[in-house]
Formats: sequence, structure tokens, C-alpha cells
Amino acid sequence: MTSELSVVEVEGTWRIGGPGAAAFDLINRYLAYLADRGYSPRTVRAYAFDLLAFTRWLSDGGIALEAVTREVLLRYLAACREAPTATRCGGNIYSIADGRNRGYAPATINRRLAAISGLFGYRALALPDLPSPVPRRREARLAVRGERSGLLGHLAKPRSRSALRVREPRRLPRALDPAEARALLASFRSWRDRAIGALMLLSGLRSAEVLGLSVRDVDIGRGWVRVRGKGDRERAVPIDPEAGGLIQTYLLAERPETDSPALFVVAKGPHRGEPLTLAGLRTIFRYHRARSGVPAGHPHALRHSFGTALAEAGVDLAVIGALMGHDHVDSAAGYIHLAPVHLRAAFDAARARARTGR
Repeated sequence: MTSELSVVEVEGTWRIGGPGAAAFDLINRYLAYLADRGYSPRTVRAYAFDLLAFTRWLSDGGIALEAVTREVLLRYLAACREAPTATRCGGNIYSIADGRNRGYAPATINRRLAAISGLFGYRALALPDLPSPVPRRREARLAVRGERSGLLGHLAKPRSRSALRVREPRRLPRALDPAEARALLASFRSWRDRAIGALMLLSGLRSAEVLGLSVRDVDIGRGWVRVRGKGDRERAVPIDPEAGGLIQTYLLAERPETDSPALFVVAKGPHRGEPLTLAGLRTIFRYHRARSGVPAGHPHALRHSFGTALAEAGVDLAVIGALMGHDHVDSAAGYIHLAPVHLRAAFDAARARARTGR
């Protein structure tokens, strides 16, 4: 029964386990392949859950994994778009009349389809006689490493891209205004939580990057921290003196004695001294969002506030990307759209040119 299957961690990687899991050995071999390629455990876990949802849908329709065709994949895409979901209105109340309670979000659907495309791509690699049923586009956007367009774009080798996608709306990241940021950080009571918030707001670190810090990664005297970002890429990020002072106070006065090298650990309870987890961090921010009255006070909103502040200060896009660990300058360009100072300056300049005719 696929309903009894679950995603489990085995020897440091994630796989599908439970009664009947042997029928999905291909999926487990694919997940192990991702781990061997250096994908983060969080990514492998997300792919495992996405593929588990796909196998359950196949089972409900009486379709074997080996019998999946392009037509089956298109039906699954339609099923994801029509799946009954619930939209939270506040508290424990969900809307059933706002027209938004059907279908998964486009980003969720595309993530599931990416996992499926990767699975059948792996099967085609391991078993060339079984081609992938995933439809491919004939042409792909031409790019060279580090840029998506430009004078050298024609030199890139065309890449086959999956056509099994839905269009995602482009949304600008939400930054906190200064009053919201102050209110959220003021609600933190422990030195640990204050230091975490400061690293996100004043250095632009992601949640996973903060949790991945070890004590030896922080050089408070010189004002630098070594960060391991996406793809296990390392970068050096300057620490604001305020954040450095909070980290130092936390290390001296609050961090419990532990053998763990992690910088931020659980302060009390049965897991005292163990590394703080992503679930634990979410719990901290959930509590302080309610306490501070800042519903938008998510960890990533603090990071976006840092990026917006850099853009408003006129920092070069390449520098913003380097500080925040972006793969491409386009990611940093989004913060220009968030910066009212830049928008106003561009508007005033355009208006002046229109008036003078120059």
C-alpha cells in the first residue's frame, strides 16, 4: 500500500521506505545518485517527498512506474492543477469560496515535475533502451556560465529543457520596513536569537547558512564569517559590529557546553547542546512574529531587507550578488525594483529629460 510508504533517512541520505518500497527501487537509486552528486540533504529530501506523491497518484490510478508515458505525465500535471487544497485566512479558518482553494501553487507543481524529469533522466542514463517520457523543448535559452544573455550568448551550447512546466508568476521579494525589522528583533529575548536575527538582517544570510555555521567559521576580531551557501559554495561575508557583539556575548554567556561544532545550538530541553534545526528556527520565528505583531517577519524577509538596503545605498549589483551568494546578477537586480530611492531617481531623471528634450 503506497499510503503506508514514507520518506525515511538511511545512512545520511533520504529514501522511500515502508511496505512495498522495493517496487520503487528506481526512485531510491535516483535519490542515492543525487546524494552522490553532492546535492544537499534538504534537496534530496524534497525530491523524495515529491516522488512519493507521484507514486501515490500512480497507485491510485493503477499505473506502474515502468508504464509511465507522456500522456500519463500530462494527466498528472492536470491533477496537480485541480487538486483540492485549502487557503488559510487566519487562525485555523480556511477559505472555500475565494476561488484559490484548488490546485497546488505553480512553484510546487514545477518542483514536483522537476523531480519526475530528473528521475526519468536518470533512468535513461542507467538504461539507454528506456528513453525518458518527459517532453523536451527543441530550443533552449542560450547562455554562457555566469550570464543568461549578452554578446557571448551565441557561444553557449544549446541545452535541452523540459517542456513539462507551468508558468510561475514573477513576484518581487518582500522586505520589512525599518519599523517592522526593529519590532521583530526587539521581541527576541535570548542572545542566540538576537545573533541569528542580526546575521540575517545585517549580513543577509539564509536560514540554512546561519544553521550551517560552526564556531570556527566566525572571526569576530576581523569582522568576517565564512558561509557555505547553495551548492556547498563558500563565501566570506563581513559581519556588522553589532552582530559580532551579539555573537560574542552568546558564546561567552549563553551557549551551553557541548561537543557540537555548530555555532547555534539548542539552549534547553532534552536536545540541549545539539545543533539548532530548521524546524526549530521556524518555531522561533513563528513565535516572535505573533509576539511582535509583524506577520511578514519570516527569516527570508530579513535577508531581503538587507538586499534592499544595499540597493538603496547604491551598492553595485555584482557586489550585492557576491555578499548574498547569488548565482547570477539577475537575482541581485530584483532588489533594485524594491528600492524606492532608485525608482524615484530614475523617474525624476526621465521626467527631466522629457521636459528639456535631451
